Formats: sequence, structure tokens, C-alpha cells
Amino acid sequence: MPRIAIPMPHSADPEYAERAIPQYERAVQLAGGEPIRIPLDQTSAQVTDLIARCDAVLLPGSKADVDPARFGTPRSAHTATADPRRDAVDNLLLEDAYRLRKPVLGICYGLQSLNVFCRGSLIQHIPDFLPPDLRAKVDHAAGGKVAVAHKVEIQLDSELAEILRGDGLPQPCNVHVGTAPQARPERTPAVPDTCGDSRPDSTAHVRTAALGCPAERKLGEHDVSRNGNLADHEDREEHGFSRADNGRGKRGALAPGGDSLILPVNSSHHQSADAIGDGLRIVARCPDDGIIEALEGTSPDHFVLAVQWHPERSVDEDAASRAIFRALIEAARVQHTRITGEMA
Repeated sequence: MPRIAIPMPHSADPEYAERAIPQYERAVQLAGGEPIRIPLDQTSAQVTDLIARCDAVLLPGSKADVDPARFGTPRSAHTATADPRRDAVDNLLLEDAYRLRKPVLGICYGLQSLNVFCRGSLIQHIPDFLPPDLRAKVDHAAGGKVAVAHKVEIQLDSELAEILRGDGLPQPCNVHVGTAPQARPERTPAVPDTCGDSRPDSTAHVRTAALGCPAERKLGEHDVSRNGNLADHEDREEHGFSRADNGRGKRGALAPGGDSLILPVNSSHHQSADAIGDGLRIVARCPDDGIIEALEGTSPDHFVLAVQWHPERSVDEDAASRAIFRALIEAARVQHTRITGEMA
């Protein structure tokens, strides 16, 4: 049975952590894996010893926010206190996973942690990022009591789409193929405020020389990220928006076009990915406002998937949620067999 390393969600709030982690553990068990809790209060050597006995990594959600200093951005007034112990354990897990090609699944904060580890950046507070006409369209911070907060559009050429369309999904399920709207809502330049969330308008995002495994990154290393206002920045395609002139001299945002998988999801976040990290690509976003909803790795020999919603909450009712965890467990089983064969 594949062993899946799951860091405790938070180091400073044990009651929250103990309440949150059973959902992830149960989802792993239902998919055929063995969840292994990774404590946040042990030494690096102790954590490394635990990690060595695991076949894959699941990065869960958290009530913390990633320290914006890690991606070179001033702190927003809306950014929650960071959890350095969780960050340190996530980094150890990801370094090991990228070195040995262990499968990775990130959920909510786990997506954000993965993206920053790979030298990406984050939108610190979604309402501050979006123009006024889009802020009220979707409640990304709806919470666990809202079963469906919005829909996500998933690229058909993605591994996530393959997972959701796999033979293991009973029909019908909450996934359907649709055509994304070609709306171009007008973007007006945002005015930087004084709360610490104004974004540098000319900083260059630092990348590694080769887009390979980011595991060589040293802990605590800070990057300079590309975090300009949407209407002011020249290369927002990396966030998933395309530049389009709407005839009035302002840039517009283009929702993803063509066929896509449409998936209704829950939602409990106020941050999201911005500049995408090395070796990752966008595979899903919210069609109503363009917010990134899923990332996956670009290396064909390494399963890396991260979603911004919480499939662990809906595994009992939703076949698509179960499919995501089954994909992790199957990738872990293949990886375990490969490593065992190499050792033999």
C-alpha cells in the first residue's frame, strides 16, 4: 500500500490541524493509500527520516499564508500570519519529491506552497487584484459549508482532464464538456493603495537557468516576482490572461477558449497563484474572473498536480474528487514499484 506523506496543516493551532487533517487522511485511505502524518515540531533529520519511508506527498490546506517575502512582494494587510514550520516541512517534502520523482498533490494552500517553492508568486488577496466589476462575481472564500461555490474550466490536454475523464469515473458525474465563453471584460488600471499590496511595476521574475527540478533551491532564498497590476503589466499571459485591445485603449482579459471540462467545486481561499513557477503550467481557472484553479507539472515522468479547491471534502459525494486521490495513489504505486526495482 503506497504511503502518502501529509504535513500537519498548521503548527501554531493544533486544534485546527487535528480537525482538518482527518479529511485528507480519509480521502487517501478511500483511494487505497496509507496516510503518514508529518509533524511540524521535529528536527529536519527526523522529518527527513519519515519522508524517506513515503512514496508520495500530499500538501494540505492551511489557515496560514505563505510569507510574501519568499516571492519578493510587500505584505498585504489581508495576508495571514505565515507558518515557518509548515513552510520548512513543505520544502523538505518537495525537495525529496523532486529529487526522487515522488508524486505530489497540492490542495489549496498546498498549491500556493508548491508554486512558491518552484519560484512562482501569489496574489495576496483576490479582491484587491480583480477590477471592481469582477470582484463580486465569485466568492472564492465561500468556506467549507458551501458545497459548490463556482465552476472551473479545465484544459482538455491536461493530465487533470485525463484523470476526470478516466474509465474509473461512474457516469454521470459532475464533469461535462463545454465551450468556454469568449467574453472580454474590460480591465481598468488598478490604483495602488497604501496597505502594502501595491505591486512593483517593473520587477523581473527571477528564473533558474534550466527549467528542471527546483529541488536545488536553498531554504529561505527569496525571489523577485512579477506582480504588476493586471492592466499595467505587459506579460500577464503567464497568469492565464491574454492581452486584447477592446477598442478603447485598455487591455482586456480573455477567458480560455475552445472546448474544456467544466467542473463545479467548493472554494475556501483568498489567495491564488500569480506568476507560475518553474516546471509548472496552468491547467484550470475560474471562467468568471480568470483566477487560476489548478497547476500541474510539465515533466512527463513526474506526477505533480495542485488544485485550489478542496476535493477531500467531497469524496463521499463526488466521483471527480475521488478520481483525483486515486490518481495520486496510482502514481505513488508506480513510483514505489520503480524505486523498489532499482534498489533490488
